[in-house]
Amino acid sequence: MWVLLFVVLINGFLGLLIFTRNTRSSINRLFLLLTIATYMWSISSYLTDNAPVEQRLWWGRVAFFFPVLVTLCLALLSRVFPVRLRTSLREISLVSGIALIGMIISLTPLVAKNALIHSDGTDLQPGSLYFGFIAIELILFGYSVRNFLVTSKHSTITERVQVKLVALGFLLSFFWALLFNVLLPLLVISWSPAKLGPVGTVFFVSFTAYAIVRHHLFNIRLIIARSLAYITSLTVLAVAYGVLVFGAASLIFHLKLSVEVQVFLAIATALASLSFSRIKLFFDRETNQLFYRDSYDSQIFLDNFNKVLVSVYDLGSLLQKSAHSVENSLKPSYCAIGIKQNGTAGITFSGSTLRETHRFGREEINAIDALMRKAHHKLIVTDELSGNDGLQSFLQNHDIAIVVKLASTPQQEGVGYLILGSKKSGNTYSTQDIRVIEIIANELVIAVQNALRFEEIEHFNLTLQQRVDEATKKLRHANQKLRELDETKDDFISMASHQLRTPLTSVKGYISMLMEGDAGKINHMQREMLGQAFFSSQRMVYLIADLLNVSRLKTGKFVIEPTPVDLSVVVEEELAQLEETAAAHDLKLTYDKPKHFPQLMLDEVKTRQVIMNFVDNAIYYTPSGGHIDVQLTEKSGLVELRVTDDGIGVPKSEQPHLFTKFYRAGNARKARPDGTGLGLFMAKKVVVAQGGSIIFESKEGSGSTFGFMFTHAKLAAPDKPAAATEKAPLKAEKTKTPVKA
Repeated sequence: MWVLLFVVLINGFLGLLIFTRNTRSSINRLFLLLTIATYMWSISSYLTDNAPVEQRLWWGRVAFFFPVLVTLCLALLSRVFPVRLRTSLREISLVSGIALIGMIISLTPLVAKNALIHSDGTDLQPGSLYFGFIAIELILFGYSVRNFLVTSKHSTITERVQVKLVALGFLLSFFWALLFNVLLPLLVISWSPAKLGPVGTVFFVSFTAYAIVRHHLFNIRLIIARSLAYITSLTVLAVAYGVLVFGAASLIFHLKLSVEVQVFLAIATALASLSFSRIKLFFDRETNQLFYRDSYDSQIFLDNFNKVLVSVYDLGSLLQKSAHSVENSLKPSYCAIGIKQNGTAGITFSGSTLRETHRFGREEINAIDALMRKAHHKLIVTDELSGNDGLQSFLQNHDIAIVVKLASTPQQEGVGYLILGSKKSGNTYSTQDIRVIEIIANELVIAVQNALRFEEIEHFNLTLQQRVDEATKKLRHANQKLRELDETKDDFISMASHQLRTPLTSVKGYISMLMEGDAGKINHMQREMLGQAFFSSQRMVYLIADLLNVSRLKTGKFVIEPTPVDLSVVVEEELAQLEETAAAHDLKLTYDKPKHFPQLMLDEVKTRQVIMNFVDNAIYYTPSGGHIDVQLTEKSGLVELRVTDDGIGVPKSEQPHLFTKFYRAGNARKARPDGTGLGLFMAKKVVVAQGGSIIFESKEGSGSTFGFMFTHAKLAAPDKPAAATEKAPLKAEKTKTPVKA
């Protein structure tokens, strides 16, 4: 009876303790359900022999119900402990269905047909499916053993030991129950041995407790140690108070204790027991204030610690101030923080003093690394380590009480370690201390990572500045070379242009003489051919002029030489030279010459180049059958020339670059590969230099309009005197306006 009661209490205690450790864990929930089922099995077995006679058959059937629930919980637990197995929903449904069948038939006469009451207890008569019930239990138990064997292959060494201990404890409990609840009742034809069936759970409890204490099962060893210490101290104190109070009562009353005295003693003992924690807290506070001032306000400490983390960016200062803050509050003999160095295998330690910075050498670092690699959680308490592998003694010899991996999860490599020495007061680290250390370690991980990133950014900025300086130096050198090449190119263009002008002038002159008949009469075909040659030579003259003007822009020698010009006549003459070319391209070229047009002060040669360029582009970029319309108007004080075509147009994305030097639109390069990209550039320079502005409108595929606009008042030619001579215009030619590039 007492053994059964003890086992039941321990079962319930373990189940609740494990469940409260992590209420969301499926392992903890299943273990709690397992302990509850075991608890109910023990209670129902007891009530089968001790309940009122009319209830014993019902409690006997309930005693069959809960063993099925126990084996079902074990089967489900074996799927997730210590590692989760990949099982299908069909498999889980099958196992649960088998267990459900067992639980249903256990509550019917098919398993326990009748109850025979006698002086020693109750005997249950097996039903027709009694052995089927046993088969269901064996199937569930075999399924659990199979899962434990599979999970042990995929577990760590520690987890494997935990699985073996839990499985062995349950195996012994199962066979104990099989012996006392099945085999012996059948052999002796009595249900009396079944009373001892639930006692077999002591094996499960014992082996599970051993796995918890020795091999950190469920990570509740520290909680159990603290709980047992508290319960033991409370019990001893209650007994001591009881003895003292009972002795005092005997001396005072000199009588046998009455009911009133017994009540008084019970109340006094209870009050003394309840006052233990407060009395201990009071003396702890007073002694700490007197000797080491060991107590601290955890919230104030965390607030101060956070202020350090958010106010310091330098890694060295961050670690030193953090260690100093920990030492002021937790009162360890020392605090050292080790950070792993990027690119090396070493760890650099920092502390609040220079002595702590150099406390750990290569041997200590390697030992700590080995310890944390084998650990399954981030925080290690030296007093809780096993001494078999020598790590506990090693840490104690180096006064290392706590080691914390600075990582977000136990599986991560981490950025380093937080190491604390033993407390100056000689006390062990309390549960509150451990909880606070875990909090500051998590916060320290983030702060260290931020500091490391800040250092990387600073280093990157320095490296980037060096690279920028080097690149700038190379660019300056390359730019100097480009300038030299550009000057060489300009010199070549200027020289080549001057050299080309002389022979081209002779070619043009001889062609003109041939066309005028100076070398004899020519026929119509010869005249057309000579006309094309003359036009091409004229285009060459304009091209050479453009090249010379570009060169002059660079040297500052490009000047505007205005003279009185009848722009309507200039346009007519330029179009006359292009009529044959337009006809050859099957284009219609129209121009409505104004009857009266004022004279303007323009650079005639350069303006002719602009007009020639606009019309020439319209001819070459307009498909056969197209139309080119040239309009010259003078209205409201404005003089406008517009050359409109229905050609290929200019893409919208390329229009902003069209008037830059050597730039040509993509569709223009395909239509006329031999272009230079200088015509529009020089046209804009000439127009702007004379005080005008460019007219440009275009839509890809729908044609373009190029032209210029001048203010009449600005370019109005001076009135000619009545007796003006032929030299008047020559005088105007001397006025020159330099143009900057």
